[in-house]
Amino acid sequence: MVELNKNKREKNNYYNKAIRITVSVFGVILSLSGIVHGLFEVLQGNVKTESLMIHAIGESHKFWAYGNEPALTIIPNFLITGLAAISISIIIIIWSIKFMDKKSSAHVFLLLFIILLLVGGGVGQAVFFTLIWGFATRISKPLNWWNKVLRNSLKEVLSKFWRILLIISSFLVLFALEIAVFGYVPGITNPDTVSLVMLSSLGCGLIFLIATFISGISHDLVNRK
Repeated sequence: MVELNKNKREKNNYYNKAIRITVSVFGVILSLSGIVHGLFEVLQGNVKTESLMIHAIGESHKFWAYGNEPALTIIPNFLITGLAAISISIIIIIWSIKFMDKKSSAHVFLLLFIILLLVGGGVGQAVFFTLIWGFATRISKPLNWWNKVLRNSLKEVLSKFWRILLIISSFLVLFALEIAVFGYVPGITNPDTVSLVMLSSLGCGLIFLIATFISGISHDLVNRK
């Protein structure tokens, strides 16, 4: 009986490192976006918000025509909203780096991002953090479904591209964030075109993020002992 329980514990002892790293990296990236939102909200000062939907970047702080950064806040004050967004973002960064391998860490991750959404951290991240949360729940799971769906030869190939896909997806999302705030795209000045590049970069970043997770799952399965 003792030996059986020992084998059961070993069988259930899973740690999917590639998934965990991908979750942590994007937890930090999305939190940086929350900090940026918060800083610009603080710059608007101790001023009452007009509604639940706000522009994190005020008219006097805009770098380009569409650089408003829409956000949602339940706090009717720009200064307090900004401070809350910065504080929650810092907590998420710490959680993403230090605690994503703990029990129920994925659900705490999701809860923190929902709070960030409600205190001016930006509305564009909702699709991203929901997706990331879904994969975060697999950090300590056996990945049996994925192991059946992905053929061994495909897993071997995909696992080799995990790191490069992580770099590409990270760059695309960070580039979209830069454009959203500063509106800078080399060689392009038309605001409508800049906006299109921003949305395209964000959309491609999401696609590459999904590919990164699938590649990361393959990496974890291939390297599992």
